[in-house]
Amino acid sequence: MADERRRVLLIEDEPNIIEAIRFILSRDGWHVATHSTGRDAVEAVRTRSPDVVILDVMLPERSGYDILADLRAAEATARLPVLMLTARGQEKERDMALRIGADKFMTKPFSNAEMLEAVRALGPAQKKRA
Repeated sequence: MADERRRVLLIEDEPNIIEAIRFILSRDGWHVATHSTGRDAVEAVRTRSPDVVILDVMLPERSGYDILADLRAAEATARLPVLMLTARGQEKERDMALRIGADKFMTKPFSNAEMLEAVRALGPAQKKRA
């Protein structure tokens, strides 16, 4: 039987943020894979085929904005749901992320409920259990 868990790829370089998000989403039935550098993040998305990507703006070696632009430019990932995550909460940051094609934008720190609600909204619908 195929794995019916929903898949998230978290592209983030801060270990404490990675562990917090992994904990929150795993408890809700998500399989959380992680990637911590910008250089080959687009390839990681292609390889893992996640249902949702959580993408940090500031990453080593490459900006989350550049990664998002590449994802939107490729047919295979053009419609992949992406939640941008940043420590910078200025309006211009949000506007840039949305203009490039982010589906949602969230600032750090975030609450567990905010994260869970955002990812659930972006992810595939859960199958109803009888």
